[in-house]
Amino acid sequence: MPRHPFLLLLLLPLLCSHNTAADDDQPHNRFLQCLDSENSAAADSISKLIYTDTNPSYSSVLQFSIRNPRFNTSTTLKPLLIVTPRNISHIQATIKCSAKHGLQLRVRSGGHDYEGLSYASLLPNVQFIVLDMINFQDVAVDVASKTAWVQAGATLGQLYYAIAQKSSTLAFPAGVCPTVGAGGYFSGGGYGTMQRKHGLAADNVVDAVFIDAKGRTLGRSSMGEDMFWAVRGGGGNTFGVAVAWKVKLVAVPEKVTVFRVRRTLEQNATKIVHRWQTVANELPQDIIIMATIQAQLTTTIQATFNALFLGGAEGVLKLIGDKFPELGLVKEDCTEMSWIESTVHFARFPANTPPAILLNRTITLLTGSAKYKGKSDYVQKPISETVWEGVWKKLDELGPLAGALVMIPYGGKMAEIPASSLPFPHRAGNLFLIQYDVFWNEDGAEAEERHVDWIREMYSYMTPYVSQNPRGAYMNYRDLDIGMNAVEGKTSYREARVWGVKYFKSNFDRLVRVKTAVDPENVFRNEQSIPPFSL
Repeated sequence: MPRHPFLLLLLLPLLCSHNTAADDDQPHNRFLQCLDSENSAAADSISKLIYTDTNPSYSSVLQFSIRNPRFNTSTTLKPLLIVTPRNISHIQATIKCSAKHGLQLRVRSGGHDYEGLSYASLLPNVQFIVLDMINFQDVAVDVASKTAWVQAGATLGQLYYAIAQKSSTLAFPAGVCPTVGAGGYFSGGGYGTMQRKHGLAADNVVDAVFIDAKGRTLGRSSMGEDMFWAVRGGGGNTFGVAVAWKVKLVAVPEKVTVFRVRRTLEQNATKIVHRWQTVANELPQDIIIMATIQAQLTTTIQATFNALFLGGAEGVLKLIGDKFPELGLVKEDCTEMSWIESTVHFARFPANTPPAILLNRTITLLTGSAKYKGKSDYVQKPISETVWEGVWKKLDELGPLAGALVMIPYGGKMAEIPASSLPFPHRAGNLFLIQYDVFWNEDGAEAEERHVDWIREMYSYMTPYVSQNPRGAYMNYRDLDIGMNAVEGKTSYREARVWGVKYFKSNFDRLVRVKTAVDPENVFRNEQSIPPFSL
């Protein structure tokens, strides 16, 4: 296999037609003229590559990868145009022309950006284009070397399915939502059901292909170790455009075991959750038990414990019986299945759904069609039962199924990897990650304000009980409440540092140095990106 097989794609040039002289000064027309100049030997159809708001397919292309209807309204600031490149020359031309004409460049792979910043803007008067990597979906699995090349526009589901087609005993440690795009997921770290055994997705990236601010095609050796370090957890689209990632595959048994155990307050959910937070991170690396807390339709609060065990049912029954008997796990709770079947299970598809469902880029049962807002925290000391009871009260106040806390245990491999190994600093010392979610289907500003206020109040309530100085946050759960940068197109190191240290702690300074070196003109920027300022 070539070192960078995706670099062998035919470099077809872009075809762009000139507009009338009266429209030549419009930003998107100047951009199109620039693309025309950069790709003078036209050979590809404009309709398949570039979409302006006058193109009848513009809305469908834009909306296809929007995962949060909150950022799909008539008032949402939308891109001047969308570029859907088919090869590297298209990406290079888009980078050069957006920089030349002062247009922000936003890169979209799966569209799961929590604040919609890969395809929208929350600031007025921002002129930007979207580089949609949807045509870069190839996954090439090499069983002999236990590696795979994954293009940036491929989804986690496509990666999982491709691996399973080649091997029943190889896998990749990544997340539960199959429609998340690889480009953004790896660049923010990427946790998942096997992180306690194998670390983050980014911990298992061994090479990458990036296009930098100058339009150069870089692999690991040519970009250098500083940039290669930065793009695996520091937000890759801050430093360039990810084209493909080379990942190391991991070994899994022929059969794994999953269970999903639900407990209500009447079934001692409070005490079980309290016990879970001191047990889950200390269990052997072969198991992860995630906990989700939510108000239900037919009960008050319900805690759901979802687990993956890299082994058979008898093994997990003995382990939980010894280490976590409070859960009350019984044989009937456990199901043995293949690893690929477990990815379908964790994506919440019905039992016996064929793994081919993972290839569908739009289906997800995790958020459905609801609007949502997310936030995150890291917990380093056990939280008392009294505090959890306050959480139950707040969930009850919001109403059934509207709010949730999803908690992911750390420990295992996550506690062994040094915090400086990647920009992702949340390693030893963390008991678990909390993801706060709020969902709503109602339209209108009042409904959005009410639900967003609730999650902010929940976040405020948890302040004394989570990480401090700084209060940590997970990069891939982007949260503009923490802070915004590039307000009105201007960047400030002082303002950006406020939120930067929350995501990256001491790694932030090194990230800024890398950003300054590889993108001094700040070609890759948006409302929350690392600024190009020296320390």
